[in-house]
Amino acid sequence: MRTKCEVASVVRDNAGVPELEALGWDAVWEAAFEPHRTAGLAPGRVAVPHRGAYDVLTAEGEARARVSGRLRHEAAPADLPVVGDWVALEPRSKGARIIRAVLPRRTKFSRLNVTREQVVAANVDVVFIVASLSERLDPGVLERYLTLTWESGARPVILLTKADLEPDPEAIAAEVAGVGGEVPVHAVSARTGLGLDAVRSYLPPGVTGALLGPSGVGKSTLVNTLVGDEDLLTTAAVRDDGSGRHTTTRRQLVLLPGGGLVVDNPGMREVHLWLAENGLGEAFEDLAELAAQCRFSDCRHETEPGCAVQAALADGRLEPGRWRSYRELHRELAELEERLARRERSRARRRPGAGAP
Repeated sequence: MRTKCEVASVVRDNAGVPELEALGWDAVWEAAFEPHRTAGLAPGRVAVPHRGAYDVLTAEGEARARVSGRLRHEAAPADLPVVGDWVALEPRSKGARIIRAVLPRRTKFSRLNVTREQVVAANVDVVFIVASLSERLDPGVLERYLTLTWESGARPVILLTKADLEPDPEAIAAEVAGVGGEVPVHAVSARTGLGLDAVRSYLPPGVTGALLGPSGVGKSTLVNTLVGDEDLLTTAAVRDDGSGRHTTTRRQLVLLPGGGLVVDNPGMREVHLWLAENGLGEAFEDLAELAAQCRFSDCRHETEPGCAVQAALADGRLEPGRWRSYRELHRELAELEERLARRERSRARRRPGAGAP
């Protein structure tokens, strides 16, 4: 029997079956799907992954589906279905439907799993980076999430939850605005309703959002409040030491009343980058502009003459902490690229005939 946190409760009984447009379908998706429709397949959007199966939302309602053997054999792990993917389904009168193809993703959110890309959500339009005002805000963590969000192709928005516990939440929001540059920052409270209308404004019908942030910052509580069901996603109290508990056990695509969808991700205690060089430039756009002003194009921003970055550090225009965060993230990316290169060289040596003249 399904529980409330299963996808069966995502589509409300009194709301009927949502049209595909409510799930984000549009003319561009329709054009991309045309070859599959000609082949007799039907579109669906992945809502909840299970071990070996998926709950998929379709024009006829919810369906249990499995990946075809051919797709599982031919696709790379990062190309198999994830929450938010649009897939091509083979109709079946009995049993699970078969996923024959995954449509090309418009955006994808990836993280590092050892030395492999792990896609955790796809086709997300806006990413809500969530931090709690009941805990000390770490600009470095926010910068990591911003880097990953920009790299995904989605628009970032910073949400500061539990604003009812802070005497002047707007003042802190103004301070955090310096981390994200032009990224919107909102103080919100699921308890009092502060800022919830602002959150809803980013999620009109057909627009998909995702919540990212450490455990215990109130992501699931926020989704429950937006849906109007406090039990939809299981939540747990924060530990006495302030560290959060993992409260969501699977990624879910939640359809909101009145339009919009939200992907609720399990909390990630550590944020690892996945080849996010473009996202790094977006998250640290101010540093990119400074670097462009250096006298030498290959400036390492250390002791070179005419270094605009060092000049900005000296006169206070650039915060030392922000510079350290950038250097650390840049170093992690370089190390990841080197690990991947070593792995590829090792694979090349093991290929048949690699040592042949």
